[in-house]
Amino acid sequence: MDAPPAKEDCRPYVRVARAFRAVGLNVPEIIAEDLAQGFLLVSDLGDRLYLDALNDRTVERLYGDAMQALQRLQRDANTAGLPPYDASLLHREMELFREWYLGRHLGIPLAAREHAVLDRAFECLAAAALEQPRVAVHRDYHSRNLMVTAANNPGILDFQDAVVGPVTYDLVSLLRDCYVAWPRERVESWAHEYRGRANRAGVPVGEDASRFLRWFDLMGVQRHLKAIGIFARLNLRDGKPNYLRDIPRVLAYVIDVAARYPQLGELGELAAGLPTATDGAAGKPV
Repeated sequence: MDAPPAKEDCRPYVRVARAFRAVGLNVPEIIAEDLAQGFLLVSDLGDRLYLDALNDRTVERLYGDAMQALQRLQRDANTAGLPPYDASLLHREMELFREWYLGRHLGIPLAAREHAVLDRAFECLAAAALEQPRVAVHRDYHSRNLMVTAANNPGILDFQDAVVGPVTYDLVSLLRDCYVAWPRERVESWAHEYRGRANRAGVPVGEDASRFLRWFDLMGVQRHLKAIGIFARLNLRDGKPNYLRDIPRVLAYVIDVAARYPQLGELGELAAGLPTATDGAAGKPV
């Protein structure tokens, strides 16, 4: 790994990698380091992405392994030194949707009423996130950051932005992945299965299954609004247009969940009226 210190700080990567390996998670081993020059020698987890391996025959095994690893992360990882996933960060992430997707990508001049709709939705979503039990959060626990490995599956990448935050965040990242879509009933079944197992293992998921699903749903909307904004920014600022093809799928998640929660009804209506709300929403075939 070559990360010039003026552009990238390797210390969070090193700190989180060691914390996660200490509890048995399959993250790259740091073999040698020169932080002053930004060099790390790390072990290789291969090139078999979950995204490429997932299909209807493999998903139960692959997601089963990923949820078992997530349970270990949430139960055992040392959260000392991890920054908090606080209200300020939650709101900054959602503002990416307003600024980069609605404003810069679509060029939509929002009226005062539409700004108010977004403001109310953002407050609701942040409040739902902040009422959840706090655990270590990978923050990008999805099919492009999980590797299929022969031993201790999955290999886990891109963890340097880990925080202490809501217990449903990584689970919804996995099950409502921005890059692959599954039927809602199947996703909810996996979420309930995870909550039951995690609860028995001592992870603070709460005793109310319906409340957990509400947390899971609303956390997903927060994350997906952020992701849409990031995808638009990757195109406009960084010259990476390929992420635009994933926006319809992610926006479809927002529309579907918002339709089931009255407090998000106006957000759902706004999202459903956007130009790319439905095109390509089915996602990768599975």
